[in-house]
Amino acid sequence: MKKLFTLFILISSLTVFGQAQKKADKATNEWKYEIECAGIGTDGTYLVKVWSYSKKGSVAITQAKKNAIHGVIFKGFSAGERGCNAQKPLTTNPNIETEKQDFFQSFFEEGGKYMKYVSESTDGNIDPSDRMKVGKEYKIGVIVSVSKDALRKDLEAAGIIRTLSSGF
Repeated sequence: MKKLFTLFILISSLTVFGQAQKKADKATNEWKYEIECAGIGTDGTYLVKVWSYSKKGSVAITQAKKNAIHGVIFKGFSAGERGCNAQKPLTTNPNIETEKQDFFQSFFEEGGKYMKYVSESTDGNIDPSDRMKVGKEYKIGVIVSVSKDALRKDLEAAGIIRTLSSGF
């Protein structure tokens, strides 16, 4: 009886985790977020605040890291806090995400290579002013650090973006 109960709990938790993962994957495919500078990062990094949207607050927090990397590569970001500068995206090709879809699909999969370039700066604690309800969704602000130099180097090596020395 104990084994049956344990098996039931295991299957139930895997089902719940799988459903949460599907919601997170759907949120990733929509790329619904805002990104802004949050301060001066250490050399070779950006410190950004990402506002992620989702019907579940926990999904928005989980997506913040993916959204930060996506924003640095494809959108760039606004100046935000005092002392911050706006940054252009790493890529200048607006179609690169579609052209290199296979690369980015595996890059942004759960636990994918994007994790190598990002870390949460708030240790999982979200300021109450950075959590708000907007209609049926939550808008959650998370501060993350993005290793932009390492990200640029690896994207250049993969042929996704041009090197800075390649000219115009």
